[in-house]
Amino acid sequence: MRWDIFCHVVDNYGDIGICWRLARQLVTEFDISVRMLVDDLGAMQRICPAIDPRLAVQNIRGVEILHWVEPFADLVPADVVIEAFGCELPPRYIAAMAAASPRFSEPEGKTDRIWINLEYLSAEQWVEGCHGLASPHPSLPLIKYFFFPGFTAATGGLLREAELFTLRDASRTDPAGLWRELGITNPAADEATVSLFCYDSAPISDLLEAWAGSISPVRCLLPEGTASASAASWAGISRLAAGDSIQRGNLTLHVIPFMSQENYDHLLWACDCNFVRGEDSFVRAQWAVRPIVWQIYPQQENVHLIKLEAFLDLYCQELIEPAADAVRAFHRSWNNNEQPDWNCFWKYRDVLQQHAMAWAERLAQIPNLASSLVNFCRNR
Repeated sequence: MRWDIFCHVVDNYGDIGICWRLARQLVTEFDISVRMLVDDLGAMQRICPAIDPRLAVQNIRGVEILHWVEPFADLVPADVVIEAFGCELPPRYIAAMAAASPRFSEPEGKTDRIWINLEYLSAEQWVEGCHGLASPHPSLPLIKYFFFPGFTAATGGLLREAELFTLRDASRTDPAGLWRELGITNPAADEATVSLFCYDSAPISDLLEAWAGSISPVRCLLPEGTASASAASWAGISRLAAGDSIQRGNLTLHVIPFMSQENYDHLLWACDCNFVRGEDSFVRAQWAVRPIVWQIYPQQENVHLIKLEAFLDLYCQELIEPAADAVRAFHRSWNNNEQPDWNCFWKYRDVLQQHAMAWAERLAQIPNLASSLVNFCRNR
């Protein structure tokens, strides 16, 4: 089988991150020929340094990568076409799909090519009812299926490579190796090491101030980028670059280089708590079995806050009430640009750590997203 994955980069590293992980897993674990069509190779290069943004076609780790530009080239469509996050396929490509799919039988739901709209991750209950639904094209012999990642067995699950947990557990035997690579000293025993990956709309200054006044030491590892500019403003300096450090009160802030996907996974595994955003880092942090704080991608009319509450309802089900209340309060503050109460949140550190492990074990019982997609397509 041949698969095409179309990705229009919106969230810089979330959508392309999901597509790139999915493509690699399909090649590695299912021996599928995958072609990725990406409109922003510069964003992809940040998470995959081997990418050359100047090339129209290149092959990285067994995946053929094409620069998606207009006017769109004449391509032979693949057997399975992934339209990631409703990015809208080029009309010329859709026409080629239809021309190459003369046999179509709607009652049986079978077609020569499978067209999937891979949707955004959501914990909302309506997702289960819409997962896998077919939408016949109004005028062409094509069917589009809506495929939803999710947290329950009635959805497509989450991306999870077969060797992920093995790599994670092996990495934890020598966390000091990562600190050496980053050029920082090993954290103290009583110090909370936190990774901070967020949008610049987050109340970064308020959080750093809370950490500076924390009742226990905090070491923050902040990737260089827009958030580091906000941190520099908080510190009263013009700029913070990778390798810079700031000490204020109980906070030690280290600015680290922006990482490839593999190195970022190692960072999540080594930290005590991970602040993440969007979708890709959000999913990876859950597999890291550490307490998480999620900044959801902001949407108009605060629609994203409904999705946040849906996830919190699911995530907090097995937490004791005071810890669940602290998790909800901290997430709401972080996503509403309000002063977060770190001390109230982190006093439940041990409870949150145990919960993170139980939560990941629960999610691991669900088939992973790549397997679900492959089985879905084979059945059709």
